[in-house]
Formats: sequence, C-alpha cells, structure tokens
Amino acid sequence: MSIKQIEGQKLAQMFIEGAGQLSRHVKVVDSLNVFPVPDGDTGTNMNLSITSGVKEVKQQTSEDVGKVASAFAKGLLMGARGNSGVILSQLFRGFSKAVEGKKEINATEFAQAFERGVETAYKAVMKPVEGTILTVAKDAAKQAVSSAKKQSDIVKVMEDLLKEGKASLKRTPDLLPVLKEVGVVDSGGQGLIYIYEGFLAILRGGEVSAEFAEESNAMDTLIKVEHHAQSHMSTEDIVYGYCTEVMVRFEEGKLKESPYNENAFRESLSEIGDSLLVVSDEDLLKVHIHAETPGEVLSRAQVYGEMIHIKIENMREQHTSLLEEGHAVYEETTTSEQTPKEKSEFGIIAVTMGEGVGKLFKGLGAGVVIEGGQTMNPSTEDIVKAIEEVHAKNIIILPNNSNIIMAADQAAEVATENVSVVKSKTVPQGLAALLAFNPNQGLEENAGLMESAMSEIKSGQVTFAVRDTSMDGLEIKKDDFMGISDKKIVSCGEDKLDVTKKLMDQMIDEDSEIVTILQGEDATDEESELIYQYIEESYPEVEIDLHKGDQPLYSFIISVE
Repeated sequence: MSIKQIEGQKLAQMFIEGAGQLSRHVKVVDSLNVFPVPDGDTGTNMNLSITSGVKEVKQQTSEDVGKVASAFAKGLLMGARGNSGVILSQLFRGFSKAVEGKKEINATEFAQAFERGVETAYKAVMKPVEGTILTVAKDAAKQAVSSAKKQSDIVKVMEDLLKEGKASLKRTPDLLPVLKEVGVVDSGGQGLIYIYEGFLAILRGGEVSAEFAEESNAMDTLIKVEHHAQSHMSTEDIVYGYCTEVMVRFEEGKLKESPYNENAFRESLSEIGDSLLVVSDEDLLKVHIHAETPGEVLSRAQVYGEMIHIKIENMREQHTSLLEEGHAVYEETTTSEQTPKEKSEFGIIAVTMGEGVGKLFKGLGAGVVIEGGQTMNPSTEDIVKAIEEVHAKNIIILPNNSNIIMAADQAAEVATENVSVVKSKTVPQGLAALLAFNPNQGLEENAGLMESAMSEIKSGQVTFAVRDTSMDGLEIKKDDFMGISDKKIVSCGEDKLDVTKKLMDQMIDEDSEIVTILQGEDATDEESELIYQYIEESYPEVEIDLHKGDQPLYSFIISVE
C-alpha cells in the first residue's frame, strides 16, 4: 500500500491509534523507569497527556491536516503532565506549526514536520540530555527527512522513521550510563515508539482501536482524585454555578466587525466568572469558565464566529448529588466569596503529597497546595487553575519535584499574571525556599532569595524498591528499603531503621546544624522516635525537628542544613 498524501482525517486516525497503542503499553513504559522507586510515572504521564490531545482531535470536524494537528497540539499542551508529557506536547506543537494552513501534506512535508517538532522540543528543555525521548525523536526525524528525499511514499517514510527510532532507542543505554547500569532503555523513548507504531498501523490500513474507551474518563477520574474534598463547603457557597465550555471557529466576516484580541476577551470574561481559561490560535477559540450566566458567555464568544462545541454543567446540582451519594470529591472547586476580593500582592503555590506536608506548607504561607508528586504529576491546566485560585498579583510556584518543573514553566507562560517558578526539586528544598520568602521584596528578588536558600539544603528520602536492580554499587532486592541522598542511593536493606540511620550518617557532617524529618504514612511514631534518639546520641550538636508528613511512598523525607 502506497500513500502520497495525508489529509486531516487520516492524520486524526493516526493520532488516535498512536494514543491507543501507548495506552495498551502504559505498564511496560512505567516499568522502564530507571530509578526503582514506586513512581511509575513516565507511561502514565505520556498517556494522560496524549489522551487530552486526542480528546481535542475528536471534538473538531475539520479535514485539514493543519487544523487537526493544531487541535492535537493544543490538547497535549493543556493536558501535559510531567517532563515526558511536556516534551511530548512540544514535539507535536512543532509538528503542528510545520503543517499549519495545509489541507494535505506529502512525504517531504510529513518528514519535515517531525523535524520541526524536534527543534521545538529541544528549545523547550533548558539542558537537553541525550539518551532520552529527545534523542529518539531526533534520530527518527532525521531518518524520515533522509528517506523523503529518496521517495514519495509516506508509508515507507514512516517505516524508516520507526526503524531508526527503535534503533536509537536501543542505543540509549550507550548514551546514559544509568540506563546501561540497570539494563533498560529510556522509558520516554519507548513510549514515543509505541505512538509511532500506532501511526504506522493506520498508514498500513490497520483499524483504529475501539474508540479508545477509557479516553473520556481517564482525566476526569484523576481530577476527582487530585482535588480537594467538597464536604467542607455547602452548595450555597458556589458563587458561579455553571461550568461552561465553548469552542468557536473564527469567521472572517464576524472578525471584521469585532476584531479579536485574546487579552481583552479574557479580561472581559473575568468580570462574569472565575476558573477562566482562554486558548486560541488562528482558527479556533476555546473557553472554559465558571459563570452564573452561561448564556452571556456564549453570546460574547459567538461574536467571533461559529460555535462548534458547547458544554454547560450545573455545578450546584452536581455538588448536591455527590454529597447525597456520600462522595467527598468534586471535579472542580470554586473558593471565591460572595463579594469579589481584591488580589493580594503575593500568592504562593506548592505541589506536595501528604496531608501533613500540605499543612506544613500552608502554615508557612502557601496560599494554594496542589496534591501531587511522584505518583501523580499535576497537569499544566491544574497549575493554571491554581494560579487563578490563589488570586494574587505576583505568584511563586514551588514544584517540589523535578518532574513537575516543566509543567509549571508551561503554566507560567500561559498565565496572564506575573508568575515565577522557583525550581524546587524536593519537598525540603521547597520548605527552605518558603522560609526565605520576604513579602517586602519584589518577585524577582524573592525568587533569587528562595533559590539561594534551596542551595543550602541536603535532601534525603527513605522508600522501597519495586524491583531487583543494581545501582550506585549496591545490589537492591525488590521490597528492600532504600536511603536516597540527593538522588543517589546510599543505603539499602530489609531493615527500615538501619537503612535510615545509614542515610543520616551520609547526610550529616560537621557543618550540619538542623535536621528536619517528615514521617510518612507507613512509618510509626515508635520508628520516628528511634530515629530521633539515634541522631540525638550520634550528633549532639544538631537540632532536630520532627513532623508528621503522612506522605505516601516515602517512610521519611529528610532535610539537613
């Protein structure tokens, strides 16, 4: 079978089947995570991200390649989770820009779109690391461009792209020593290969998987898990009662009468609701808002073109139903008061896991705490919503996990407020940064102060291994406890307390003054007390601070300064 041109519906099928192929292999991708902690996030994050992209593809009806690619890229952008999800969104953001305005594409344009995606993704990463999804995408795209110079068959170009992608994936352990040490290939690269396999299946005439059944429910379920319980508010407290979404296809005639300006339109809608999100490109406008008068939202949007998607949900009715069913969660929350409040000067957003850790951050001044961490990275849209919720002129985001930084950066770019991402990679770094915050300083000055404070902190964790492995010179068995100091495993064994003590010995030195311990949900008070006594006896000059963090996965999170 030979294909000389790809039109919009064929590309849409490729995106859908690519997502389906990844979905069927999520556990495989998760199992390839190099670090043997129970996070399993790469496949999950990529799957959730691409699911959001496919949802956007299914909601648009155009047969133009450019518009299908744009919808896919937009959905990926707003649903991107974790580094892998953000990089994936950037790959297809570049792809969509390359085919912008095109109804169909030939083999050369198809290959060049992959190449443009690689360029965009590399620019989005501060320090690109070879041996990752970036390398696999780059090598595959380079081969596609070369192949397209020799032939016009898109099927053959995709076959060559996939063949080289798989070869590049096999080479990733040669570029990243940690992969070779563990004996695996890069997880993000493997996820990308599954997506490309789905593309090729469609080009060869394969069937699209049956509706990608879990697509429509996956994101909703996760949002319900992540957001705060609603039993603490009454239905009457909901100021803006209708969750309203509308997508508009711009019409030239209407735009001549009412020129569209995204910032002005966003400002206009902000006067009649909250939880506002406005996304637009040359062809489409998408609005999400909580409003009391959804008809007014539709009227204001319809000024610019034809409405092609409308969804209005009565949140008061939903909230009442959930309470009656005994559920303590609700898809989206509103925390605004009956009368609009002025924006505060500063707002701080922290991403944490564990009720106790969240209370600690709130107690130190965080205005909004997003539940998230190793097992569940919040999406770009989740962070954008938190930016709106904190209701401040100047906003600081503390990701507290290296895998959340890119999503936070992306949210900061989308937001209209002044936002600074202080790139805390651990909970101890985030706490140190928060302690350094000075409300009398400006946003940039505070970011500098907080980053400086983070550099003085050593971070440690005690968790368990999810598989047998060999790393950092240690032989680790499944279910062994591991002591990790700044991402390096320094102790392991079956005895949690022994592993923790050895970790303390590695972290505490003659310059150490304060040790802070956050007790996880699987650690007992007795175990914490024994650790406290050990530090007290072994390091009498050190001050010890013990808190119940209730964080999952990590028996203890430790800070040494």
